[in-house]
Amino acid sequence: QLQLVESGGGLVQPGGSLRLSCTASGFTLDDYAIGWFRQAPGKEREGVSCISSEGSTYYADFVKGRFTISRDNAKNTVYLQMNSLKPEDTGIYYCAAGKRAVLMFKLWIQPDYWGRGTQVTVSS
Repeated sequence: QLQLVESGGGLVQPGGSLRLSCTASGFTLDDYAIGWFRQAPGKEREGVSCISSEGSTYYADFVKGRFTISRDNAKNTVYLQMNSLKPEDTGIYYCAAGKRAVLMFKLWIQPDYWGRGTQVTVSS
């Protein structure tokens, strides 16, 4: 069964940190770009960050300098380190895998695979 599974979400105070993980099963991530997306209540899903199969990284302006994406192909996992979290970062975070990093990140094309998401809540 081919799937992506996110973990690491939770409740954190403003200014805190979380590290999200996206692990693949049934296929290897080596040849895929992996993106992180989020969706807040009442809002559309938006791209947060993306890493290409070659390791190029892309970030939305609203997370630059705060979030870092990385991949560990040996563990078949991509991480999203989130620092200096703000209440507006609250939402469900999804990872996705596809072949075209930039197009997928902008959601101009649909990824090949989506995870089911993990909730991130930033609140005091």
